[in-house]
Amino acid sequence: MSSTTSNVKYHASRAAESKPLEYLARGGFIGYGIIHLLFAWIAFQVAFAGSGQDSDQSGALQELAGHSYGKTLLVIIAIGLGAMAIWQAFEAVIGESGPRNRTAMAERVLSGARALLYTYLGWTAVKVVQGSNASMGDNNASMTAGAMDSTGGRWLVGLIGLVVLGIGIGMAYYGFKRKFVKHLNTGEMPANSRESIIKLGMAGYMSKGAAYAIAGLLVVVAAVNYDPEKARGLDAALKTLAGYSWGVWVLALIGAGIACFGVYCIAQAKYRKI
Repeated sequence: MSSTTSNVKYHASRAAESKPLEYLARGGFIGYGIIHLLFAWIAFQVAFAGSGQDSDQSGALQELAGHSYGKTLLVIIAIGLGAMAIWQAFEAVIGESGPRNRTAMAERVLSGARALLYTYLGWTAVKVVQGSNASMGDNNASMTAGAMDSTGGRWLVGLIGLVVLGIGIGMAYYGFKRKFVKHLNTGEMPANSRESIIKLGMAGYMSKGAAYAIAGLLVVVAAVNYDPEKARGLDAALKTLAGYSWGVWVLALIGAGIACFGVYCIAQAKYRKI
């Protein structure tokens, strides 16, 4: 390892150990949990009331903004998500790597992906506060339409759909095999609630994985049929389910699982290893 790389990792490690960053990141988990609880509530509304609201994280942020205290809370959530993004970026830099440690390398890649996700959600929260269009579904559809108009664009969109499908399957497997438990300080959990928290995480990851897998499949369908509206991400996935009599109940189960994930995120604020 070069001296420059070692120096970067040293300073990143020192920064990652910052107590203020830890406290902000833990607060971010609470905000992330609130987003998913609102996301679940919107999923139930789509399932049983035919709501046309964006049924994804951006819809949850817009729901929150509609309350008198909403914009203040959104600013707090955005700060927490920013701290989570910085923390995960540091994890991506300082994690162990090497040809004999593929698991550690995979964790660094996942940390980088989480950093991008938290950054995007934080940026979306800021846009909602500013009153500008922050619909993830509209943005996804617009970008898909633009990509399809370029040479080879439909192939690219189809490939992205397959990647999202794979992410969804991987997320469900991650939850089913309880791989997230290694990131928790389980020894600090009360014995009578430890298993309940883990089961909330399992239900949450598996439900989110199912939603992402359906979203990815719809993106592939959008590429095949040249229909950008099918590529609205989670919003299209959940509303497509709501269009079938059997799908309403599947959507309700996914909504319940997403609510479980929201509660799990709030538990992570205390028990996550940071």
